[in-house]
Amino acid sequence: MSEFALELLDISCTFVSRDDAAQRHVAVAGTTLRIRAGEFVSVVGPTGCGKSTLLNIGAGLLEPSSGQVQVFGQSLAGVNSRAGYMFQADALMPWFSALDNVMLGLLYRGMPQVQARDEAQAWLHRVGLGAFGDRYPHQLSGGMRKRTALAQVLALDPDIILMDEPFSALDVQTRQLMENEVLALWAARKKAVLFITHDLDEAIAMSDRVVVLSAGPATHPIGEFVIDLPRPRDVAEVRSQPRFVELHKQIWNVLREEVLKGYAQQLEKI
Repeated sequence: MSEFALELLDISCTFVSRDDAAQRHVAVAGTTLRIRAGEFVSVVGPTGCGKSTLLNIGAGLLEPSSGQVQVFGQSLAGVNSRAGYMFQADALMPWFSALDNVMLGLLYRGMPQVQARDEAQAWLHRVGLGAFGDRYPHQLSGGMRKRTALAQVLALDPDIILMDEPFSALDVQTRQLMENEVLALWAARKKAVLFITHDLDEAIAMSDRVVVLSAGPATHPIGEFVIDLPRPRDVAEVRSQPRFVELHKQIWNVLREEVLKGYAQQLEKI
């Protein structure tokens, strides 16, 4: 078996305008990204640089224009059935309770109703929502909805977890609690994680490795950093460590110019 859970190999992705086929936008170009089994990798880059595009390609929701996706050494065709996807906006069904939302994927995979209910309830307990299974999404706080969405993904026991800025809408305190919960759950099961974030502090605090993408168009990796901070980590406490500060400076020196380029491009569109 391959040592890599997910490999994006020489990936390029070009979007063609529906109104004018001559108008093409090269979102990603010549990008190779590998995530080992059990490794936590974060990807950072300017707004609109194509981070989510890469995640969607890894999930099998988007086919690249060129290049290859491999999952545990096998070429990916269609949806990545070995991956769970946690979106930026939670994908909870508003007419289902928290428990029913967590059960949904299990039932879809053919698990018997009673077993699915027990499994979903166990995961709600793991994320601190054991007493809230009967609540509907509108009755839950933002942090509680994120916990439900996390349980929804982890209940499926995926080998790969794809996370697209899942905590960006939360307040600082709730965000740090969620980050620590994810780290604790990850440490217990050591799944491969590909984590997309705009927050460099978050990327360093959580990851084994941080990959920096260039500004678009034709986004590609321009830097890769091993995060050699000891585990287990508390995301608030680790930020005061001298090595964290040093890593932040090193990565920001690479990222800063790309952020400025991305910002200038956004202004041109206004």
